[in-house]
Amino acid sequence: MTDIDVLVVGAGPVGLTLANTLGAQSVRTLVVEDRNTLIDYPRGVGLDDESLRTFQSIGLVEQILPHTVPNQILRFYDGNRRLLAEVAPPDARFGWPKRNGFVQPLVDAELLRGLERFPDVQVSWSTRMENCVQDPDGVTVQLHQDGTPSTVRARYVVGCDGGRSATRRMMGVTFEGTTSETRWLVVDLANDPLGHPNSEVGADPARPYASISIAHGIRRFEFMIHAGETDEQVERPEFIARMLAPFVPHPDRVDIIRHRVYTHHSRIAGSFRAGRLLLGGDAAHLMPVWQGQGYNSGIRDAANLGWKLAAVVNGRARDTLLDSYDTERRKHARAMIDLSTLVGRVISPTNRQVAAVRDTVIRAASVVPTLKRYVLEMRFKPMPRYDAGAVVHDADPGSTSPAGTLFIQPHVDTRTAQNVLLDDVLGTGFAVLAWNNNLRRLLDADVFGRWKALGTRFIEARPATQLHWPGHDDPDITVVGDRTGALKRFFDAHTESVLFLRPDRCIAAACIAQFASDVSNEVFDVLCLTEGGEPHVTNRPVLHVAQPAAESAGTVGGTAG
Repeated sequence: MTDIDVLVVGAGPVGLTLANTLGAQSVRTLVVEDRNTLIDYPRGVGLDDESLRTFQSIGLVEQILPHTVPNQILRFYDGNRRLLAEVAPPDARFGWPKRNGFVQPLVDAELLRGLERFPDVQVSWSTRMENCVQDPDGVTVQLHQDGTPSTVRARYVVGCDGGRSATRRMMGVTFEGTTSETRWLVVDLANDPLGHPNSEVGADPARPYASISIAHGIRRFEFMIHAGETDEQVERPEFIARMLAPFVPHPDRVDIIRHRVYTHHSRIAGSFRAGRLLLGGDAAHLMPVWQGQGYNSGIRDAANLGWKLAAVVNGRARDTLLDSYDTERRKHARAMIDLSTLVGRVISPTNRQVAAVRDTVIRAASVVPTLKRYVLEMRFKPMPRYDAGAVVHDADPGSTSPAGTLFIQPHVDTRTAQNVLLDDVLGTGFAVLAWNNNLRRLLDADVFGRWKALGTRFIEARPATQLHWPGHDDPDITVVGDRTGALKRFFDAHTESVLFLRPDRCIAAACIAQFASDVSNEVFDVLCLTEGGEPHVTNRPVLHVAQPAAESAGTVGGTAG
């Protein structure tokens, strides 16, 4: 029997992102995957700003960016190829473009390579979880690798094993929702026969479709399959050529990388946690593709759960912190499912009269400036806002406190670097940020010391004009200059001037300067932080498991490219 801290079931993007987060915190992690390599069939094609921010936090964004198309514009057309609406969000409040095309197999391969940095993280391929039994101290897991049984003892198990999750089944939780009867054909083409960066969704009652430009000369087409068209028909080259013919001048000359038939699901697990077993990504929720949020919702799961698991395993927080994972992620995942389902219903009607009414309503709305901006700037996208969980809210029901929301990430200056993203200054742990105030003077000595014991970064944000003024200088406090004015605009909009930031950059609490110590103690309580904040370290042998074949990651990259 081998002892580890966390067993991650599934080497998809969620499991790999979670493992990178845990590895950076020296959490002893084993990732098991039933397949013998990464998945290489068509899946996600859209990354949002929150996912790129998460990849920034695990130190892999520079490796991932070459596989993306930033600031991707998405246009919606009617059955006559006339423009209905356009989505082109202009701002990057979280430091990255809101819409990015990407090649998932190549990005997943970068996440896998990232694990090589961490001696405490191992990946075991062709390994299936057969059974697990939890008790008050941990989970005993039965594994099979290529038919050979083994036993692992883990403190926690996280199922990132997809819509047919074995972990969810062992937890005994429901998977409530619906599965659409409509099938879709997805086709990925190399050497993009169109070549332009445009991406479009066709709300064509004859056959709804999507055409999406992604990186490295790849174009994704998706077509609705009619009820009378069999899977056998859809697989034939002549059927695929017929689907492509309205868009591609020579459909018989295309270079097909892969194609696949799939259906849309709108489902959510009855619980994301059952004791020491947890769920993430498709194992926890499934949603239609129309908002490109299935992949991104899973990365949000990893960002939310990763720092909490690390804090509990390393002795900085009590186990009850993990309850906030379900509390915080369930509401937002549900909102994303509902939005994606609604957009699918708007796009997909095959009744021409219904489609004509829809087109009329959308065009009428587009002449109203506020409604047009609402769509153009993606204001319809539900943003995470935690009303409960690991956050401290103002008792005033009319409060405009930013607590429970993601903090912005503008470019800032420090005394040693210019034009850097704020998260790179905040680090990857807790941070306390004050506008134009010295935090050592605001916080009681014992409170400051407790934050410091947690590895917290203390940030004093100033107007750029004051960056090099030596007043308030303190070796434990980093001074940043507000080079773009974005930080001042944020604080102009709120009365609170001190922010307590979690590792996932959610604002755990906010207050005026005089309340900084009192609110700190509330934050310690709501985050279930242990008194000293010192990590619990055990003497643990290095875990050795079978490694994937050397060509596995290369096969993924070569095929997709």
